[in-house]
Amino acid sequence: MIRRFLAAVVLVGVAATLLVIAWPSLFGLAGAPIVAQLVSLRALTAALAIIAALVLALIAMLWAGARRFLAALALLALIFAGINVAVLSTRGFGNESMPTRAPAEIAVLSWNTLGDAPGVERIAELVVAEEADIVVLPETSQETAVAIAETTRLSGRPMWVYSIAFDYVAKARSTSVLVSVDLGEYRVDDTVGNTSVLPSMVLRPVDGSGPTIIGVHPVAPLPNLLDSWRSDLQWIDQVCRGEHVILAGDLNATADHFRAVDPTRGSAGLGLGECLDAALQTGNGAVGTWPTQLPALLGAPIDHVMATPDVTVTGFRVLQSDDASGSDHRPIVARLILD
Repeated sequence: MIRRFLAAVVLVGVAATLLVIAWPSLFGLAGAPIVAQLVSLRALTAALAIIAALVLALIAMLWAGARRFLAALALLALIFAGINVAVLSTRGFGNESMPTRAPAEIAVLSWNTLGDAPGVERIAELVVAEEADIVVLPETSQETAVAIAETTRLSGRPMWVYSIAFDYVAKARSTSVLVSVDLGEYRVDDTVGNTSVLPSMVLRPVDGSGPTIIGVHPVAPLPNLLDSWRSDLQWIDQVCRGEHVILAGDLNATADHFRAVDPTRGSAGLGLGECLDAALQTGNGAVGTWPTQLPALLGAPIDHVMATPDVTVTGFRVLQSDDASGSDHRPIVARLILD
């Protein structure tokens, strides 16, 4: 009798824990310690759950005394995996199709370079190949950004360079943004604040005719930095508003975390502020951008391009050809049209 009671308690506890991890927004816990990290890797946890279910089923066949208990655990693991796969399928496992580029389209490239790791030549090659008009480069120094712009200029793609650094001890504390001269000149808006640990920037067009450009890099949700991570996402939620706003960068957040910022908002989970996520709109929301050591479908989709509803997303891709470039992030590219 006691064994059955204890087994029931364990099963209920495991079921509750798995439900919180699989559906944290139901309990308002997507930003909670441990949960914030685990929910970022839904596909990986689903794969591990399937493996665990198979192992438990095998042990259950060999151990008659614990067969019902182990079978119940295996079933819970399969249900957990099924919930995660169902959620990811609604976000999209990849749709890289892009129409032939229209003259009015703007190409946005974002790549966390892990401190300039891929090198000037490779980054510049990608900028030119994608015909990028806006390039957001978290963890990229001003020196490297200027060298990239000099290289792209020689290839017929001149760009303005904007860079910000909280200090020069680590390149991770720098963020650079390149903007095509065709979009006009921009100025950094220093009046709107910033993210707390790693720098972001808001660029406004000098003549007022171009889109507002926001390059962001919130801190990662490490256990000792959760408060800073939450405040960084709330800052983005406040600044990504207005007309013709384009945001890109390493957000260290997935759609689950968007929902945690403001669960009462109608568009919660689809973006931050008034901005909607390009990957989710194009069926690429479950394609992982970090880390490059994992296959894309098992990684965390934490790098994003977003835009306000008056900007139409025509395509989005997670580029997997540079996984050996030295960065632990994959570059992403989006095509947008200002309505």
